[in-house]
Amino acid sequence: MLIARVVGEMVATRKHPSHEGRNLLLVQPLELDGSNRGDAVVALDAVGAGVGDKVLLTTDGYAAMSSLGRMQSPIDMAVIGLIDRVDLA
Repeated sequence: MLIARVVGEMVATRKHPSHEGRNLLLVQPLELDGSNRGDAVVALDAVGAGVGDKVLLTTDGYAAMSSLGRMQSPIDMAVIGLIDRVDLA
């Protein structure tokens, strides 16, 4: 799992039937210090996140499918949580 920030929403005129009714988000993975970690990625939204939200991103296909309740769907990444804060010890 990764910490990420939602940087945009995507619209697809055609998508896999199992993705119907789900929003596609463009999310930027983050380092613990808040700096960007690599390139932004596309993920399906399971929690109603919006642009600017800090989120928990799963990059495991099985976790993404099961969190969305869409087993056997072609899903690689999903936003599965909204992050209120990160405390580092």
